[in-house]
Amino acid sequence: MAAHTEDTRQQALLRLIEIYGDSVKRMCCVYLHAYSLSEDAAQDTFIKAYEHIDQILDGSIQNEKAWLMRIAINTCKDALRSSWLRRIDKRKPIEELPLSVSFAHEDSIALTQAIASLPPKLKEIILLHYYQQLNLRTCAQVLGISAATATRRLQQAQKKLRNEMERG
Repeated sequence: MAAHTEDTRQQALLRLIEIYGDSVKRMCCVYLHAYSLSEDAAQDTFIKAYEHIDQILDGSIQNEKAWLMRIAINTCKDALRSSWLRRIDKRKPIEELPLSVSFAHEDSIALTQAIASLPPKLKEIILLHYYQQLNLRTCAQVLGISAATATRRLQQAQKKLRNEMERG
């Protein structure tokens, strides 16, 4: 394992932020139901990534996006477990959603809200597969589950979303 200079490590982090920053923040926003919390979670995600940036530089991480999304999901789970966050109301009016969401079509807003209300295991697979465009095999690796389980979760999530959209 080669030692990397601090400058090289910082450049690698800046590259990750430039390429994946918006994706990480969007993932965190839908996961946490709050734009302000998503900014903190995205920042924490990149701080954690920096602590292990040598893995990227050494080439031991094959899929940077999948690696970052796993860190982001774990960061969001940690935030949801915090005692402070459990006490706040996570239902947000449309005006408090990110600007890009608030100008979206009504069906898109309903879908985003339906995704946000899914159980975590189903929400994760939807966010990774559709929002981050990761294939099911990569989703399974990120989530630490089998490909068959990933497929089953995706089907369950699709069914729940379809039912929710038909009702709404």
